[in-house]
Amino acid sequence: MSNPTTALWIGTYPKAGAEPGTGEGVWRAEIDPAGRFAGAVLAAPVASPSFLALDPSGRTLLAVGETEPGALTSFHVSDGGSLALAGTVASGGTSPCHVVSTGSAAWVANYGDGVAAVVPLADSGVPGEARTFPHEGTGPVTDRQESSHAHFVHLWGDRVLVADLGTDELRTYPLDGSGPAGGEIAAVLPPGTGPRHLVELPDGTILLAGELDCRLHVLVPAGPGRLEDVGSVAITARTLPDGAPGYPSHITVSGDLVHVGVRGPDVLAVLRVRAADAGSGAAQGSEAAVGHLTIENVADVDLGAGAWPRHHAVLADGEVVVVAAQNTDELVAVRLDRASGQGEITDRLELPVPACVLEA
Repeated sequence: MSNPTTALWIGTYPKAGAEPGTGEGVWRAEIDPAGRFAGAVLAAPVASPSFLALDPSGRTLLAVGETEPGALTSFHVSDGGSLALAGTVASGGTSPCHVVSTGSAAWVANYGDGVAAVVPLADSGVPGEARTFPHEGTGPVTDRQESSHAHFVHLWGDRVLVADLGTDELRTYPLDGSGPAGGEIAAVLPPGTGPRHLVELPDGTILLAGELDCRLHVLVPAGPGRLEDVGSVAITARTLPDGAPGYPSHITVSGDLVHVGVRGPDVLAVLRVRAADAGSGAAQGSEAAVGHLTIENVADVDLGAGAWPRHHAVLADGEVVVVAAQNTDELVAVRLDRASGQGEITDRLELPVPACVLEA
């Protein structure tokens, strides 16, 4: 009897030098519990679907079109796993790079012009007209922070958090988008952090990957709608050939393990994050104490030279991680030992310019 497989939706970029919409699209791949791929098919051609999200029911798949101007496309998901176009609307800005669904609406981060947008979704999944929230500001890294760059939206109770790589801020808005045009500042990160992606722990602590400083930042609640950065640690000791830090991409958490893809060094960094023992004093060995947590890098899984891990998904109760290796045109399956955090590559699947991995 064959092992059951898990279905994945894969978002992609155009091939280098190609115009958006000339071959890329949303793919559907399969992987078994041992971390072996069972093939992939192109499910829907669409321009630059670099990030994907399912609505809570799993019946609507959303894809941003990372173009100028940007687009948001909605698909109906059939029982058999095929996609049917529901509608396409403007994303409210340029080069959208992230989307998340509440069910009744989609929140989009438009990287190009720093606009956060909320798009209403009908019960059928058909998107409506975006309401936009422009951001303004700069940061000290002049070639990356010359203006606002909204990069990620996190559903945060009855609000959302928007990470702005360009201004080193987290901004917050009511979940329904009813707040003021500029939102409110929930946190200010150290200059040059470049906040990219984040996860929330069960106690409300936020772990944030800084793309520009390659550090894992710890933020704790500091009153209604506010977070405080209490410190950070290096995500990995691996660097670029010139000694410069790499560029973190996506961050996930499973149990006490946190996974961060790091482009340049081309590794999946695995860190163990635990509550500090109040009676144990300072962190031991390679552990670092940050606020109420101890954090330790326990593994850097080499993904291959040039992999450029843009995104990943964690499957099988945290034992399998599927990485989108953008620059080597492949999905990479990594099997993790939960006890040690060490990982090994179990399979690779050729697929053109993968940018996002989403469990179906």
